[in-house]
Amino acid sequence: MNQLPRLYPILDAGCFPDSPGMFAVVEELAAAGCTLLQYRNKSGSPRQMLDQARELKARLGASVKLIMNDRADLCLAAQYDGLHVGQDDLSPEAARRIIGPDRWLGVSTHNPEQLAEADKTSADYLAIGPVFATGSKAHPDPVVGLEGVRRARELTRKPLVAIGGITRANARSVIEAGADAVAVISDLLRDPRKSAEEFLRVLR
Repeated sequence: MNQLPRLYPILDAGCFPDSPGMFAVVEELAAAGCTLLQYRNKSGSPRQMLDQARELKARLGASVKLIMNDRADLCLAAQYDGLHVGQDDLSPEAARRIIGPDRWLGVSTHNPEQLAEADKTSADYLAIGPVFATGSKAHPDPVVGLEGVRRARELTRKPLVAIGGITRANARSVIEAGADAVAVISDLLRDPRKSAEEFLRVLR
């Protein structure tokens, strides 16, 4: 896989009251220079998810790589560039069989054991977190801290994405601890274009 961009926005449909609001944010993020984006929808129907996913692709064209969260079937149907799976989703190898060899595959991990396990799979990049306390999940895993990022860096040579409670104020320290990229949800929602531009400045 080519280099992961430093900033990896995650678009959680649950953060938006409606689709137009979400699409507006996405266009702002793209205008700010974001080149990779994950679409996550934990509560929508498959039809709604596919409609939203296709609309995102139509609006962004080829300028932004799109990653589907969890759903290998929708990743294919919406012609996304990759898939991201968690510990409770499809196994990385089952996901790889569905999406084929050319799409990116990311795997979430929350401790050294899971990371070492995921490192043996055909995943293109690994995510570690939550680095800091986060409000974006109902039942978050224990916080790993910057030490967890450093430990993860020692355990894998694959690109490493840090996630969980990452803001403009702490993003630089996460990269310095060994992450290649930071995944961000909530700190991009208010004034998305300005926020993304500030992240990109901090992460340069």
